[in-house]
Amino acid sequence: MSKYFELWKKTKCYHKKQFRFLFQFLGSSFKIFNFALMKNILVMCTGNICRSPTAEYLLRKELGPDYNIQSAGLGALVEHPAEETAMKVAAKNGIDMSAHKAKQVTMDMLKWADLVLVMEAGQRDSLLQKYPWLEGKVFRYGESAKVDVPDPYRRPESAFVLAWNFIKKFTPDWVAKIKNS
Repeated sequence: MSKYFELWKKTKCYHKKQFRFLFQFLGSSFKIFNFALMKNILVMCTGNICRSPTAEYLLRKELGPDYNIQSAGLGALVEHPAEETAMKVAAKNGIDMSAHKAKQVTMDMLKWADLVLVMEAGQRDSLLQKYPWLEGKVFRYGESAKVDVPDPYRRPESAFVLAWNFIKKFTPDWVAKIKNS
């Protein structure tokens, strides 16, 4: 139990009324997840032109105006619009991503975020290696099924549809967790 107490102390969450911890069984060990007061959500992928903007705009639609959702990339194509095929697939599903401009993730963004959602386990691992203080607030978008959202960049439209389907499938899980925090 002291291991969990140490993790709890690291999050600097000392008020029981203000914060709630969820214990989730993962494999053979328990981890503490702080899903408290999640209002600021950062969605990340590699270039911030395909998967993360798709998830950002879909979460905005599902969560509504009471939540702040941004997206960024680990190796962003800064100021580029969303990839044309990603916009086309999103538009077919009622989402307009024409205003999107890719951003590189910054320390300020990571500090701002209550929850960081990435598309691949490798992205999560990379963030945690560089910023260990993110433990407990960075998760893979497909965590519930233990899968990555495949990168459609420079692939045919069918790859973008597949990525859309993955994101669409996992969005209700995150919307429920965020709204119930």
